[in-house]
Amino acid sequence: MSGWVGGVRGGGALVAAAGGIWADARRVERVAYVVGALLMASGVFHLGVFAVDGGPWEGPVSWRKAVTFGLSFGLTLVTIAWVGSFVPLKERTRAVILGVFTADCVAEVALITVQAWRRVPSHFNMETVLDTAISRMLAVGGGILIVTLVTLAVASFRENPAVAPSMRLAMRVGFVALMLALLSGAAMIARGVAEVQSGDQRLAYHVAGALKPAHAVTMHAILVLPALAWLLAFTGLAEARRVRVVATVSWAYGVAAAVVILWSAAEFATT
Repeated sequence: MSGWVGGVRGGGALVAAAGGIWADARRVERVAYVVGALLMASGVFHLGVFAVDGGPWEGPVSWRKAVTFGLSFGLTLVTIAWVGSFVPLKERTRAVILGVFTADCVAEVALITVQAWRRVPSHFNMETVLDTAISRMLAVGGGILIVTLVTLAVASFRENPAVAPSMRLAMRVGFVALMLALLSGAAMIARGVAEVQSGDQRLAYHVAGALKPAHAVTMHAILVLPALAWLLAFTGLAEARRVRVVATVSWAYGVAAAVVILWSAAEFATT
């Protein structure tokens, strides 16, 4: 009975702490949380559109992009807003970085969604003046994402004794993995653009897709590992043990990611 009561109390503390994330959030972080939720809602909505309208799920022209980009960008925005709250930054700098990142996420999802409704490819599409403009805006947006995320990643390695060592470790490993995701994304875009310029647009979509598994597995470590560190704080484990758990899971995640990256890289190189 006492164990059950303890579990209820622990669950209550967990719920209260989750609510505290919103209560303690800065204004720019709250805006990012709301916008991220709306982007994910857009992804869910377009999943419903796909269910009603049908059509292919794979390929450059499908509802899949509106679904996956809405969900992925929304989740990433919420994650970066939360994890970024542990990064030591001046308040003005934080507001600018997160504000720009939020606006960029909205722009990327909006442009991809517009192309989905127009029933034309969103990336590597130079068929019309409008398509070319959207494709280039997406590329510029990708560059802005890289600048903001690299800035946060570098800042995460500064000393910050106010944050638990287990969270600092999780955050830093997550950001390193995220940098690998950005590299794979840049490689996909560069190879795709090269293929389009050589006149083979269909190959551009095919070859870029080879790196999607590596891109996905490295992108979400920034959520998985800090979430683990946050949850461990409710277990009663000593901080030294929490650090060891985070380190062990980080190594396991890294090994799994390495396997996926090597497989994706081989597919990318031979396509």
